[in-house]
Amino acid sequence: MTSSGACDHRLATWKAREAALYRLLPYGGLAVGTLLAVVTPAPRGLPLPLTLAVVAAAGCWVAWFITLHPGWHTHRARMAVYYAGLLTLGAVLVIASPWYGYFAWIGYVHAFPVLSWRWRISGVAITAVLLATAQGGGLSAALSNVHLWLVLVLFNVLIAGAVVWFNIVAEREDTKRKQLVAELAAANRQLTETARENEGLHAQLINQAREAGVLDERQRMAREIHDTLAQGLTGIITQLEAAEQTRDRSADWRRHVDNALALARESLTEARRSVRAIRPEPLETARLPDALTELGGRWSSLHGVPAKISTTGTPRPLHPEIEVTLLRAAQEALTNVARHATASRVGLTLSYMPDVVTLDVRDDGSGFDAAAGSVPPQPDGGYGLTAMRQRVTRVGGRLEVESEPGAGTAISASVPALPGGAG
Repeated sequence: MTSSGACDHRLATWKAREAALYRLLPYGGLAVGTLLAVVTPAPRGLPLPLTLAVVAAAGCWVAWFITLHPGWHTHRARMAVYYAGLLTLGAVLVIASPWYGYFAWIGYVHAFPVLSWRWRISGVAITAVLLATAQGGGLSAALSNVHLWLVLVLFNVLIAGAVVWFNIVAEREDTKRKQLVAELAAANRQLTETARENEGLHAQLINQAREAGVLDERQRMAREIHDTLAQGLTGIITQLEAAEQTRDRSADWRRHVDNALALARESLTEARRSVRAIRPEPLETARLPDALTELGGRWSSLHGVPAKISTTGTPRPLHPEIEVTLLRAAQEALTNVARHATASRVGLTLSYMPDVVTLDVRDDGSGFDAAAGSVPPQPDGGYGLTAMRQRVTRVGGRLEVESEPGAGTAISASVPALPGGAG
């Protein structure tokens, strides 16, 4: 049995014993008073047969209201009638013999469970008067020595008043405790329900987080595949096509084939690094401006188009994700220039500002109607600009594209200037 169960068991046992005493004490008081009244009759009392008749009436009164109908204790009106009869019978018995003070004392015990606290004070005061009369030797003795009787009344009233006061305080505290226990039980049930709901919500959030993680990883792999394999394969195809056209020129043919081999090795290395979620190799060995300069040089040598790289502001280390985003944006922009723009020159400008870093890529190629949203057709389904925009947006940046037919294209990627090592 748990400690809580043992406590409840002890409380139930105590309540059962208290109820038994509540029912039996009146009969005990009658028995003791009658025994003493018979053995030591009081002078100037009622005749014994009449006294016994009153005793029988008192026993029947208690039996009817308390023993035979225990459920009546919750009916205040019936209990008020019972208590009034109890005091009346007690007063008659005290007049018959002062030994029935043992029965009149039951007025204290029964006042608390059957009367409200306002009427309880009156009942206890009347009981105190009856006890003082019995203690003084009966009604005739009290009348012959009024001062002693008044002292006894005062003493009993004070004692009874103190008992009533402490009982009322105890009842109020008990009511507060019961209310607190009820509130705690309700709060515990609410917490249990909330915990059950939180378990379901937690499982739902875990599932959503898992799905979001899977989607994010798919998008990352799609961007990385586009930035590595797709661009690399496009460059390899371009170099092999150029080699096919220069088959009769051995030196040019060899140069294009070597370029294709170099692109294949570089794409394979970048693909492996992308799978392992490692930064691109140029950023592992150089700062972002140097990596862009190297990128522009390789692109110019492959496509024969001059690429001017410039940096404004004071270069500083940025968060790795920011640098990867700008490098991939530059790669995608140069790939689009090579495939669609037929440009004669390209300019890349990396601008370091206090809160923002901007990469601008401009070419003097054929351009397109950006206002109408007509992006030039791409073999990869137009995923290039989409991937670039996703990358820039993912780090809290913004991508803008300006172009007109015959007036070239300008792409601007602005991202937060998060310092290196920032979360």
